[in-house]
Amino acid sequence: MKRPKILFSILAIIILLIPGLLKADELPAGLKKAADSIDPLLAYQLTRTMASPEFAGRLTGDKGYTRAAKWAEARFKEWGLKPLDSTSSYLQPYPSPYTIIDQASMVLHLPVNPGPEGQIKYQTIELEPEKDFLPLLYSDSGYLTADLVFVGWGISAPELNYDDYAGVEVKGKFVLCFRGTPDRRRTEFQHHDEHRTRMKVAKDKGALGLIYIYPTAQANPNGDWLKGFMPGMITEKIADQIFKEINSTTSDLKKALETYKRPISFALKSRLTYSVSSRHFPDGTGYNIAAWVEGSDPKLKKELIIIGGHFDHCGQHLGLLFPGADDNASGSAVVMTLAKALASLNSKPKRSVMFVLFGGEELGLQGSTYFANHLPSGFEKVAAMFNFDMEGAGDGAWCGISEEPPALKEAIERANKEINIIRGINIIRGVGVRSSDFAPFFLKGIPCASIGSNGPHLAYHGTGDTIYRINPEIMGSIARVAFLSIYFLANN
Repeated sequence: MKRPKILFSILAIIILLIPGLLKADELPAGLKKAADSIDPLLAYQLTRTMASPEFAGRLTGDKGYTRAAKWAEARFKEWGLKPLDSTSSYLQPYPSPYTIIDQASMVLHLPVNPGPEGQIKYQTIELEPEKDFLPLLYSDSGYLTADLVFVGWGISAPELNYDDYAGVEVKGKFVLCFRGTPDRRRTEFQHHDEHRTRMKVAKDKGALGLIYIYPTAQANPNGDWLKGFMPGMITEKIADQIFKEINSTTSDLKKALETYKRPISFALKSRLTYSVSSRHFPDGTGYNIAAWVEGSDPKLKKELIIIGGHFDHCGQHLGLLFPGADDNASGSAVVMTLAKALASLNSKPKRSVMFVLFGGEELGLQGSTYFANHLPSGFEKVAAMFNFDMEGAGDGAWCGISEEPPALKEAIERANKEINIIRGINIIRGVGVRSSDFAPFFLKGIPCASIGSNGPHLAYHGTGDTIYRINPEIMGSIARVAFLSIYFLANN
């Protein structure tokens, strides 16, 4: 009869111990309260302000961007964060040439059945800005009519035994091509896939301009202004009309290039009239906006965790505003929300944390590259860099991280157990021409994590990327999981 009493006593002890065992893994009350207090509506309101017409699409160098940078600086100051340097400035200037496109038009002249004596007759089609075409946002001014030549990927790399320009004459003509490379697995083609490389090659070969074929017409300021050179893009739907003269399609040509991995280039009978009126500003100045929270540990506060996202977008051109709400006012809003939350903590993390809104990402990672090459003095090392790019759409998040140190992944996984918003974590093996602002830090051996929402990211680089597409709850959840990840890593 004693056995039931013993079993009952053991069960009672276990029941008494369970609350203690459960609490061992719980967040400290103050930290949980701080994470729970992160308000999605703050991130939403910040995004709405950044994407407003007041800041004219935040093209780095332009006055709209500069106004936005000073607005963000005022928020950092208001929230009590330390300025970047001893001059009490939160702004880090760097050279940033930029171009504004005031007007542009594009007219296609498509061949129809030959007339008498073999003369080619043309059907004229006027293209609509953003729907059918856009100038690349670094085009020079001009008014030109010329023949078209298709040059595959627009790559000339004799050293790699590949040249899309071999056997065709492009001088005094517009070249038409896809974005990409003959073989994605061959990293040696990466340099040739950069916009600047492709534009310079086309100009050096005498082309009047390079016209990309894209699925949709997207604003793109990522390139150098070249005197007398007029680059642009057309949609695949418009390109299909051009390729009717050879009884082919955009899809067929791209598939052939990818399958055979050799040039397919040819002259076309179609012609193009292209007009651009632009203003180039070679002496433009861009700004990174940076502020920081000092760590609480006398030794570890000399180590820095950088939290960043790009602040810029594509600007205002042709009377069209490219607001960049999702890309990347949403990421900047998450960074700013984290800055306010960390600055408000009574118990600061052991390591110092710096928050940076980078300029010039859309121009080719210019702001983050400059910052990575001009790190603030007074710190012994950068322990990690967290990047936030396009956080405003979807119902989950993705995350890419450096393979080392294990503590980075452990911090994120521990945080995600509380928030449950990251759907998967992938290892970053390398960076390419389409990387985000973590890339310059990753290349310096700094551990990186890059987080984004899972989308769909509609109206990418379009006028439709407005506040109406933004989901505040996803930004709030990403901010919470990032807040805890940063805190855990800063105290590791």
